[in-house]
Amino acid sequence: MVAASLAALTACSSGGGKPKDGDLVRADAARAAVGQTDLTAAAKSANAFGVDVFHAMADGRDGDVMVSPTSLATVLAMLMPGAKGQTADEMTKTLHSSLPAAQFANALGALNEATVQRALTDKADVQQYDSAWTQKGYELQQSYLKALSSAFDTGMHEVDFTGAPESARQTINKAVQGQTNGLIKDLFPAGAITPDTRLALTDALYFKAKWAEEFSKSGTSDVPFHLLNGSTAAVPTMSEFHKFGYAEGNDWQYVELPYAKDHLAMGVVLPASGTFDTFRKGLTGDALASMADTASETEVDLQLPKFTFDTSLALKDALAALGMTSLFDPNTADLSGIPAKPEKLWVSTVVQKTHVAVDEQGTTAAAASGVGVVAGAAPGQVSRTVTMHVDRPFLFLIRDTISGQILFLGQVTDPRG
Repeated sequence: MVAASLAALTACSSGGGKPKDGDLVRADAARAAVGQTDLTAAAKSANAFGVDVFHAMADGRDGDVMVSPTSLATVLAMLMPGAKGQTADEMTKTLHSSLPAAQFANALGALNEATVQRALTDKADVQQYDSAWTQKGYELQQSYLKALSSAFDTGMHEVDFTGAPESARQTINKAVQGQTNGLIKDLFPAGAITPDTRLALTDALYFKAKWAEEFSKSGTSDVPFHLLNGSTAAVPTMSEFHKFGYAEGNDWQYVELPYAKDHLAMGVVLPASGTFDTFRKGLTGDALASMADTASETEVDLQLPKFTFDTSLALKDALAALGMTSLFDPNTADLSGIPAKPEKLWVSTVVQKTHVAVDEQGTTAAAASGVGVVAGAAPGQVSRTVTMHVDRPFLFLIRDTISGQILFLGQVTDPRG
């Protein structure tokens, strides 16, 4: 069967959840089995790509910023099996992938599934939903549908982009809002979905976990935080004297705060005073991995500000600058692996919204990423105590400690938001 004409289709979560309305139509393809080598390679690729995107959106920016490497890499991996030629090569290179498109998609889908399952064991709440939406009656290649099914356990929703683009946009945004427990609203902004839209892909990631050892609320007090402009602001700051994974270098300190059961953790990177911008510019995925890998159990006198903020990013220009140029050019984009009947497709928009809240009990975070595709032109215990008072701009990440996959990566320059 070369193509499939899609009726009403529904997506599933990476956690294996099934749609409640029973109208799932999908290609006949079982979830792919993935080996450890591919899992490791995909995690490293997604992390490196995420750091690139973080640099593109945060370098030179004074405000708080957070990206989700996992969510953005996933939504692009959903598109990759339909890319051909130069477009496929550029996507593969920008994502730092050494794997063929379908293999990379399978590995990333398996990584996401494993993180969700570990979270269930830990009694943390991690949910990830991969959804695809197409124009009503639009025929897609069966090979592309099989790739979505085997990698992400998902099919397609049918909506009327052509006749009612605003209604379709609201339908997709409402689904994402529900998948993130109301934290991510209006993922696709007004005008992002048009009558020329043929396909929309979304990844929604929700995270809520308690610290393995909660901070005492009585230990929280207002402490001066040194802002980038040289002034200070009194911000609610948590305090704890405890054993944490800790590492340090000449110009940085790193502490890792585990969530319950230790399969998930937040890492906090504190550059030396006055070096934040320089340190940030030199940050790499390998450097973050090295910090986490070398952290050892240490008594830490820790002070960490509470913080809550949201980030909204339009990513098309950033991805083009990183190397995905043809994907956004109607004259050069090659997404011929998607439609059953020849039609010129290209990507008109890539967006991501994130939310994070950190307090004495733990962390709540969410991210959603969207792609719009249109037709037409256009080691042992250390016997010492260290002090790490996070009283100036810092970086943070939330990662799966088993795979090393970074779910969220951000900077806090003003904890007041």
